[in-house]
Amino acid sequence: MGKIIDGKALSQAVKDEVKAEVERLQAAYGRKPCLAVIIVGENPASQVYVRNKVAAAAYTGMESRKLELPADIGEEALLQRIRALNDDPDTDGILVQLPLPSHIDEEKVIDAIAPEKDVDGFHPENVAGLWLGKRCIVPCTPAGVVRIIDSLGLDLAGKHAVVVGRSNIVGKPVAKLLLDRNATVTIAHSRTADLGAVCRSADVLVVAVGKARLVTGDMIKPGAIVIDVGINRGADGKLCGDVDFASAEPVASWITPVPGGVGPMTIAMLMKNTIACFLGRQE
Repeated sequence: MGKIIDGKALSQAVKDEVKAEVERLQAAYGRKPCLAVIIVGENPASQVYVRNKVAAAAYTGMESRKLELPADIGEEALLQRIRALNDDPDTDGILVQLPLPSHIDEEKVIDAIAPEKDVDGFHPENVAGLWLGKRCIVPCTPAGVVRIIDSLGLDLAGKHAVVVGRSNIVGKPVAKLLLDRNATVTIAHSRTADLGAVCRSADVLVVAVGKARLVTGDMIKPGAIVIDVGINRGADGKLCGDVDFASAEPVASWITPVPGGVGPMTIAMLMKNTIACFLGRQE
């Protein structure tokens, strides 16, 4: 039986690290790091995510500002709000909750955020920095995935890691972070021929493709570490991941649950990124 990775406990440890760092920074610089979160419209899922992010910021002691904007706000008006935050010396990190209403170009919005305040790590300069091995802000979910793996004490050098999913937000950056730890990395996706065989070759399997229970126990190498990034609602109405937990858990050595695995770590790493943005602006 696989050991279940407690993402909630690990995220709590990370937030406690940040809390201690916030106290140190306030003493050293005379102010706390500040995170600004913009939410456009009333998407229920986005409301929950933003509420959790603001609550995490409050726990760590950092300042947070939530800007709630109407769904019909014009693109230029939103861009002006972002520019104002870019120019605000007391704002260290800026996050625009996605998705945005269809009349707003998400790429324009991401590009408008100052790279040094881009806590999501989505700005092209941060993306380039990740792939070129330069200092940058790493996207929160990939950073959380790697922090989970690091917590297991596994040396990834020479291990075969398979990432199922090729998104710019999770799949590709996770693959790069695993490469940086000297893993041999394969990126697979929904159109990979014989996906099961590819997955079964993995010592570490990260699944982030957005399809409920796509990966089943017979697609997993016995003893593999399985990190499930997906969050879906199954036919029974319950939250589930991209991995079929019931069949995968007996095969894996370690596995993340959904919910309670990668999700809490994403928010914890957002707090770490806010600290990084604050420090980067002091130089």
